[in-house]
Amino acid sequence: MLRMTALLLVLCLLCGCGAKNPQPQSPEPTASPAVTPMTETLPESELLSDRDRDPAYSAEGAVEIKLQGNSAACASDAVEIRGTTVTILDEGTYILSGKLDDGQIIVAAGDTDKTQIVLSGAEIASAKSAALYIRSADKVFVTLAEGSENSLKNGGSFAAQDESNIDGALFSESDLTVNGTGSLTVSSPAGHGVVCKDDLVLAQGRLRITAAAHAIDANDSVTLSEANLTLTAGKDGIHAENAEDTALGNVYLLGGEAKISAAGDGISAGGSMQISGGSFAITSGGGSGNAAVTADEDASAKGLKSAGNLQISGGSFAIDAADDGVHANQSISMTGASFDISTGDDGFHADERLDIGGGKITIRESYEGLEGLHIAITGGEISLTATDDGLNAAGGNDGSGMGGMRPGGDKFGGRGGMGGGPGGMGGMGGMGTSASSGSITISGGRLDIIASGDGIDANGTLSITGGYTTVTGPTRGDTATLDYDLSAVITGGTFIGTGASGMAQTFSSSENQGVIAVSVGQQRENTTITVTDSAGKTVVSHTPAMSFAVVILSTPEIRSGESYTVTVGELNGEIAAS
Repeated sequence: MLRMTALLLVLCLLCGCGAKNPQPQSPEPTASPAVTPMTETLPESELLSDRDRDPAYSAEGAVEIKLQGNSAACASDAVEIRGTTVTILDEGTYILSGKLDDGQIIVAAGDTDKTQIVLSGAEIASAKSAALYIRSADKVFVTLAEGSENSLKNGGSFAAQDESNIDGALFSESDLTVNGTGSLTVSSPAGHGVVCKDDLVLAQGRLRITAAAHAIDANDSVTLSEANLTLTAGKDGIHAENAEDTALGNVYLLGGEAKISAAGDGISAGGSMQISGGSFAITSGGGSGNAAVTADEDASAKGLKSAGNLQISGGSFAIDAADDGVHANQSISMTGASFDISTGDDGFHADERLDIGGGKITIRESYEGLEGLHIAITGGEISLTATDDGLNAAGGNDGSGMGGMRPGGDKFGGRGGMGGGPGGMGGMGGMGTSASSGSITISGGRLDIIASGDGIDANGTLSITGGYTTVTGPTRGDTATLDYDLSAVITGGTFIGTGASGMAQTFSSSENQGVIAVSVGQQRENTTITVTDSAGKTVVSHTPAMSFAVVILSTPEIRSGESYTVTVGELNGEIAAS
């Protein structure tokens, strides 16, 4: 171990040794904005009725429809049969079984009628339209009988029918609920799988859907409760959108399971999205390895996407996406859930606020880990790896930069010099001159960042009042462990950061605890950093997984003005915390 006198340069504080060049005056620090309340969460009782949950039916009194290949048979006056077209005209319960080679089941009930269609070993194919077409009713319940296997297929084209633009193997103009414990296979090689022009509830059942377009498409809403879905889609796996009313087109994920492989988005809401449970495995756009820019700039291949707000309170997600893993054009609020994400773009992106108060997020691959105009972390466990910024306070429509090289931004702004030389330890100095309205606040939780770009890029203000944060990297000379325009204040919690020295910044101020910020020459990955107090007690011990030239430390155990021994590999020296 080298003694203090053997160091090439004496350790010094950020401001204690002073930068060689005078630094520009920075704007006064601005407070982070208050959290804007998101849309009120709808209770499950408003999204699911008792009948949605109850697949029960009585065979006694129900109408039986026998499908017989090229014909069908039924004794009820409520059913009209013309060749292979079976039309249900009234409310009640109808049990379908058998096979229809090329035909159609149509529901044409009254506007106040609630009709239950029980599929009990039914195979229905239509060469040029929907196998099951719900033309009119107040609401239709498609019940999958216990132990039954059923299928609905389109043959590869859709001909004009009525005034509806039928483009799904199961097509409903009315509210539609799927329940029961049986299974349903839907095939649509020329269009969507299941289409609902109103509210769609997937309460129960096992559904396997393959479609050239969206696997599931609804106008007003999609609610998933206890169903088990396997979706393969040429566009989105689940898509809800109402072009006439942006308050609609909502998605509610309450439970169930889904395995989704989609060329487009895994789950997309043109309105808002609310998640409280369920288990989901989503691959979108071919996965994170397929993130190359295409000629279609409008293409979207996100895991979860909401045009409005996105609220997450539970559930488990494994997402492999060519585009963002989780995206909202407005704000995201996460209070509990588990995410395992690999993405070619951002792990989480919100145009406005990104608030994380609980749950677990593991981002294995990303361009930027967490991005939002305002990022607030109050709890949870977050581990992320990014090829650019770990946290980026930048708003707008997916405001990812160009590999960290934004013309006119702080990457080219003036910063103070870095003390020290090869093998030595020296002070850090300087603040940037550009300004932004972005903010990052960390008040709780555990956050582990590995970034090749900036570790934390505030583009405005950074405030740390609690939690445990580590930043490993970057190693490039045009990046920094901390990057901010206005201020970076730490008043609580633990921060341990390492990275490159060329553009380095440290905290602009601290309260209640001290900061140690030093340059340490070029150190290899897995070189241990240890800080001990005057009594020899270890205050911090950390081993970064990437090479580094800068160390920034602050914990409640580090007091401003007190001296500490800093050991980095074979180097050690004494420094007074700022």
